[in-house]
Amino acid sequence: MTDPARRLAPVVRLAPAKVNLTLAVLGIRPDGYHELHSVMVPTGVADRLSLAVLPPGGADTLHVDGFDPGPLADNLVLRAIAAARAAARAAGFEPKLLLPLAARLEKRIPVAAGLAGGSSDAAAATDAALEAWGVDLPVETRRRIAAGLGSDVPFFAVGGPALVEGRGERLTPLAWLRDAPGWPDRPGLLLVTPDVPLATPAVFRAWDLGARGPAGAARLASSHLADELRRGMLTSDMLLVRASVLAAANDLAPAAAAVEPALVPFKRALLRQLGVPVGVSGSGPTHWALYASRAGAEEAAAKLREAVASGALVSPGPRPPFIEATTITAPASESLP
Repeated sequence: MTDPARRLAPVVRLAPAKVNLTLAVLGIRPDGYHELHSVMVPTGVADRLSLAVLPPGGADTLHVDGFDPGPLADNLVLRAIAAARAAARAAGFEPKLLLPLAARLEKRIPVAAGLAGGSSDAAAATDAALEAWGVDLPVETRRRIAAGLGSDVPFFAVGGPALVEGRGERLTPLAWLRDAPGWPDRPGLLLVTPDVPLATPAVFRAWDLGARGPAGAARLASSHLADELRRGMLTSDMLLVRASVLAAANDLAPAAAAVEPALVPFKRALLRQLGVPVGVSGSGPTHWALYASRAGAEEAAAKLREAVASGALVSPGPRPPFIEATTITAPASESLP
C-alpha cells in the first residue's frame, strides 16, 4: 500500500446514468423491498467525480456543480466514502492512512429522474476512494458496500448491460447487441426529463396501492430481452422489432403517472413529436427513445428543443425539460464491427 498523502493528482471517475429497457415488479419481499426483473444499460450521460486527499484530522468534503442533489448530509458520495473507509478499517488497513477526501461532483444527470445518478455517484465514489487510499478490497466486500448504499448501486460495477434481479443485488452481465455488417453506430438514445422530480419510494407506494399495468406483460418482455441479448441480438431487431414492446415494459410507469398525472399528456405529446416508441426509465419521470445512431438521436433532440421553444411541446414543471442525445454504452471489451 502506497502512502496516500503522497498522491498529487485527484482520482477522477465518470458516473454514468442508467436506463431501464425493461422493468418488471414481481411483488413485495418479506424484507419490505420489491422483487424486480429488469434489463438495465449504462448511457453516455454521466456525472464527473474527482477525489483529492486532504491532510489528516479533517472531515470529508463535497462541492457540487450542476443539478442540485439536495442536502450534502444525505449525499451518497459522502456516504460511500464513509462506507468504504469503514470497510477498509474492518479489513485491517491502518486508520491513519485512510485520509479525509475532498470530493468535487459535476452533476450532469438530473436528480430524482429514474436514471440512478445518485447511485452511480456512490459506486464511483467507493471505487475512487479506495484508489485514493491505495486500498484493494475483495470483490465480495465491494459488493456488500454497494448493496448497503442502495438497490441500484451494484449495477454500476458491471460496466455494461445487465439483468438485474432481487432488489438489485443479483446481477447477470449481458452481451451487447451483435451489429450487422456495416451497421453505423451503437444505438442512439434520446433522454427527456421533465422538471418534475419523482421520489422513488412515492412511486413504489403508488404501485403498492394498485397503480399498475397489465399483469405479467413487463416480466415477459424483460425475460425475452435478456434471453435475446444472451443469444446475440441484432441492433436492427431491437429497433425494428422490439422497440414498441420495450417502451411499454415498465411496471412503474402507471405508478409514476399516478404520482404526477401531467406525465400522461406529456408522453402523448412526445409520441406525436417523435413518431417512435417512447419508454420510461425506472420510476420516472425520464422518457427515452431508441434510434439507429447517435446522429438520429441528436436530430430528434434538436426537434424537441425547437418544439419546447415554440410552445408546441408543453412540459410539466417550472423549467424546460432536460433533453439529451447520447448512446447506450457497452463494456470496453465489446467493439463495433
